[in-house]
Amino acid sequence: MLNIDYNKGNGLVPAVIQDNVTLQVLMVGYMNEEAYLKTVNEGIVTFYSRSRKSLWTKGGTSGNYLSVVSIETDCDSDAILIKVEPAGPVCHTGTWSCFGEPKSGGFIYRLEEIINSRIVEGSPGSYTCRLFNEGTGRMAQKVGEEAVELVIEAMGENDGLFKNEAADLIYHLLVLLRAKSVNLSEIEEVLLARHKQV
Repeated sequence: MLNIDYNKGNGLVPAVIQDNVTLQVLMVGYMNEEAYLKTVNEGIVTFYSRSRKSLWTKGGTSGNYLSVVSIETDCDSDAILIKVEPAGPVCHTGTWSCFGEPKSGGFIYRLEEIINSRIVEGSPGSYTCRLFNEGTGRMAQKVGEEAVELVIEAMGENDGLFKNEAADLIYHLLVLLRAKSVNLSEIEEVLLARHKQV
């Protein structure tokens, strides 16, 4: 059980809710000791509503519960960070985050967007566009080549070369996924489903 200082906030502490996978901040709420203990005991985030002056479990109406993965305090023990697995959009407006941001997946999702736009633009000077136009067979071949190069570098001691080959493999895989009309989020869903089975 964490030692939380409720005194500074007149019995309440801010609770920052963060997606455990993407680390995106989803919302901020407040907890008193009762809400904290209920959250710990049930594994589902419960807040203290300052307007209603009562406890409320996030997702009680929508079904979009926040399953607790971890809880930690800040350096002064007067705020908490809760990493969660959200069951769906967190904001009551229907967005993934209460801060209006789309679901975040980091730069790799941005790279997927860049690859898509290069292909749509059809620029002859773009390596991405040229590779895509060479067809699925060539893209699959490049993924195979990059995978072999990654294996070779994994057997060596040069971390820089290993990281570069890993980046090359991921980039070429994203181009191949685009050719197969598969989004990175679909692969993420497969991985998450496997994770939940373990």
